[in-house]
Amino acid sequence: MKYKILCISLIVFLTACKTTYQTQRFQSENIPAMPDYNLSSSWAVLPSTYTKDFQEFASKEIDTLQADVFYVYPTLVLDKKDTRWNVPINDTTQNKKVVNKAVLMQASAFATSGKVYVPLYRQAHIRSYKLMNEGGKEAQELAYSDIKKAFEIYLEKYNLGRPIIMVGHSQGTTHTLRLLADYFDGKSLQEKLVAAYIPGIRVKPNQFKTIKAMLKPNEIGGFVSWNTFKKGHYPKKDKDWYDGSITTNPITWDTTKITTLEQHKGFLYTNKKMYKKALKIEITDGLVWSSNPKFPLRFFMSFLKNYHAGDINLFWQDIKENAELRVKTYLKKN
Repeated sequence: MKYKILCISLIVFLTACKTTYQTQRFQSENIPAMPDYNLSSSWAVLPSTYTKDFQEFASKEIDTLQADVFYVYPTLVLDKKDTRWNVPINDTTQNKKVVNKAVLMQASAFATSGKVYVPLYRQAHIRSYKLMNEGGKEAQELAYSDIKKAFEIYLEKYNLGRPIIMVGHSQGTTHTLRLLADYFDGKSLQEKLVAAYIPGIRVKPNQFKTIKAMLKPNEIGGFVSWNTFKKGHYPKKDKDWYDGSITTNPITWDTTKITTLEQHKGFLYTNKKMYKKALKIEITDGLVWSSNPKFPLRFFMSFLKNYHAGDINLFWQDIKENAELRVKTYLKKN
């Protein structure tokens, strides 16, 4: 019953009438304190701090993993009445969402491929995307400054020359795109890039100079990206958000345009249960079109048109197995 209530609440939230964001001027005196990424408390996840729930999905022999995963979580600051531009990293409500939603439903898919690192960061409110000229740009820059610093500390203190899987979703992809450009694209660190999984934001074919879209399931050194909608539906207003974007097939990982139920390996739902052969997809116009997933509460999903929140967990098992394959391929070649 609690999952039914959760799903109904989600539908109500996503289909509710729009209201105006409450906001304030972006002012330096309102900026939350800068994180210190030398402290474990500034990280949502380190290999030494996996929660019990996360451990259920992680490798049982974590010390044998030869790659790392650097994951940047999506926007979780959504309340239209929240006037903050950036959320502090000691916000307990935000951090519970990070660990119990984003990390558990998304980063967990990579926890058998590498040791997972997830920095907390002064995330920008969702309205920063709509109000770029009214404080949004500054909020996004502040958020990225944290991710950039966390990545530098990760390289210095934790990585020790190991291969890296880069992962982001939504706002996480916004920041991961910049990390890839600043630290990998045409630089020596690119040799350590196993793959970048960056769904949830438009990624252009010419996004990078030397990092290319991967078109085969065992390719390494490039990126994959997609945006998921219910079959037959498009984003209503922002065609530039998806049109002409790189669209990876997150089931076959090649140029296949249509898949069957039998090809789908597994959808991880919020009850931590896996639903196999749950959906089929079609690649069209820069989008992944998905059928209504087959699981006990699928009726309520029929009200949704935008599957953005499920970009990763809808294909959780498919991603898990693909990440493992790419790491295996990388290690054989290096």
